[in-house]
Amino acid sequence: MQESPIFSRTYDLVLWLVPQVNKFPRVHRFGIGERVIRHTLDFQETIIKAGLSKKDRSKLLDEADVQLALLRQHLRLCKDLDIVKLNQYEHVSKIIVEIGRLLGGWKKSTS
Repeated sequence: MQESPIFSRTYDLVLWLVPQVNKFPRVHRFGIGERVIRHTLDFQETIIKAGLSKKDRSKLLDEADVQLALLRQHLRLCKDLDIVKLNQYEHVSKIIVEIGRLLGGWKKSTS
């Protein structure tokens, strides 16, 4: 499970995103910042559970897809509110797109 690229890319996302959220202005750090971190960690936990579970894998991957979509929307809002810079948004978007492709491939292989 740990050898799959989706796990390592998600870990890289968490590792990059947590320090970025800590730099959010205080007014946003405990609102949208907290939600960004929560969705990211929830996504990571869900794919780990999917990797360990054969019975509920399809359901867990669908749940992970929703969590990734929520994370995308929250990060887009951060960009539109100028909480994150455009180059930061581009960087994190590339990672999320890659993770989305990996997740889509995994979902396709399980159906």
